[in-house]
Amino acid sequence: MPRIHLGVWVTDAVDFLTKHGRPVFGAISDVVGGVVHGLSHLLTAPPSLALAALIAMLCWWLRGLLAGVLTFVGLLAIGTLGQWDAAMETLALVLVASLAALLVGIPLGILSARIPSVGAVVRPVLDLMQTMPAFVYLIPAISFFGLGEVPGVVATMIFSIPPGVRLTELGIKQVDKEMVEAAEAFGTPSARVLTRVQLPLALPTIMTGVNQVIMLSLSMVVIAGMVGAAGLGANVFAAITQYDLGAGAESGVAVVLLAIILDRMTGALGQRLAPTARRHAERAAQGGVSSVLRYRPRPAMALSGVVVFALLATTLGVAGSGGGGKGKPITIGYIPWDEDVAVTQLWKTELEKKGYQVTLKQVDIGPMFAGLGQGDIDLYLDAWLPATHADYYNKYKDKLQDIGVWYQNASMQLAVPKNDPANSVADLTGQSARYKGRIVGIEPGAGEMKIVKNKVMPAYGLGDYKLMESSTAAMLAELNRSVQSNQPIVVTLWKPHWAYSKFPIKVLADPKKAFGSAEQAHVIGRAGFSKDFPEVSAWLKRFRMSDPELFPLEDLVINQNKNEPAKGVAEWEKQHPDFVKRMTA
Repeated sequence: MPRIHLGVWVTDAVDFLTKHGRPVFGAISDVVGGVVHGLSHLLTAPPSLALAALIAMLCWWLRGLLAGVLTFVGLLAIGTLGQWDAAMETLALVLVASLAALLVGIPLGILSARIPSVGAVVRPVLDLMQTMPAFVYLIPAISFFGLGEVPGVVATMIFSIPPGVRLTELGIKQVDKEMVEAAEAFGTPSARVLTRVQLPLALPTIMTGVNQVIMLSLSMVVIAGMVGAAGLGANVFAAITQYDLGAGAESGVAVVLLAIILDRMTGALGQRLAPTARRHAERAAQGGVSSVLRYRPRPAMALSGVVVFALLATTLGVAGSGGGGKGKPITIGYIPWDEDVAVTQLWKTELEKKGYQVTLKQVDIGPMFAGLGQGDIDLYLDAWLPATHADYYNKYKDKLQDIGVWYQNASMQLAVPKNDPANSVADLTGQSARYKGRIVGIEPGAGEMKIVKNKVMPAYGLGDYKLMESSTAAMLAELNRSVQSNQPIVVTLWKPHWAYSKFPIKVLADPKKAFGSAEQAHVIGRAGFSKDFPEVSAWLKRFRMSDPELFPLEDLVINQNKNEPAKGVAEWEKQHPDFVKRMTA
């Protein structure tokens, strides 16, 4: 069967659009990014209690007193979990993406309902948009808009458009045809038939579409955390990659609470806007305790209260935000490799002491180099060269700056428990049954995974093994479980790594040198970094770490202070004062 090179065509098309559409994509990025950042600042600036009270008052007006109280309690719970700022950043992303999706989806749904030929063309496109894996939308979005909130918003908008279109079309088609014909018989223009007959009667269904758009936007915004979008999505992604059950539970609960609040409020908004549903709800709330619990203030009263609380929240937010940092901003990207996390946190602490505003972005290795090449990320402190990250580096090297090497003799290897009879990779040949036919790996985009799959396994005849793609945290969790239960296991590992001091494991020798020679950990900057930050560049060029210095830092940041990495860095700095002085001498 002939091979269809769809991937090559798509790649060429994206490259062409990226090259020739840069001004358009830049303008879109500036507008969307500005709106998201402005709304995010507006939501995070006021004290959490004031904004929670404001949202609760809106829910009180929409659904009743009980719903308002429960909303306030839910928002308090998000705050007490330490997720308030992240939740508000997520809310800003959801609102912008949902509004954009509805501005496209509702008019398209109206056209599809009124013009059958438009509907015939739109439906298969919507089928494609709904069935395409959500992650796929992030790939071209990164190429067009770089890293951060903008590709997340754009991908989210595309993913969430279909229900808005479909339910708008369905709602208009469900309007009684006799009512439409009666309006037309009296000579009503087509536009007035739409606005005075079809849309009011289709409003409950359209509002269901609005609700679904917001829910899909919320689910996609979490996925968008993989490409540097701030908020709960970034927290969930970090918890997954670092196998942090506690942080994952906190972020997950915050997502659930935010989703419930948005769902109830948008559902109630549909009732408030639809006359029939509003009258039915008012009759249902008459008499008894339910009349108190479902009591909703009149619009004038509700509006007055909302305005008062909004002014109060804004005033407090402005008063409380005057002490913002004034240093030069630096964005450092990192991947969930333990030495990268530890060193990144160390440099964040030291740069902030020097007055810089440091923003950390956790992304996967592919988006990392794309972000460096596009200037969305200033620094990456753990590029393994010449082999592990060679493919990514060579792709973007014309847009990168190799600042220096901070760790020598880094290496990749396969590891097994110390009491395992295997001492070399060659000893694994023909023993797949002992290890359940698997080699437990890390992130699929990691350079080590490619080397193990394409070089190590063929060199040693390990075709009867399956290389398991997971994450660094999942690999370490599986290693810990196997060691505790005294079960054989083979994992992909590297040095430097604290696992060699924590677990009773050993490196398998590589007599055929399939892993290649020793690696070096490089500091990579975007093009022009040294020109923009000459002082920081000079510090980083002199930066060196050895195992006795790095391993304790990893242990303090990754293991002992997982939820408070700054505390781990501070403790390590107390133990290494001379090293800290040399860093920024």
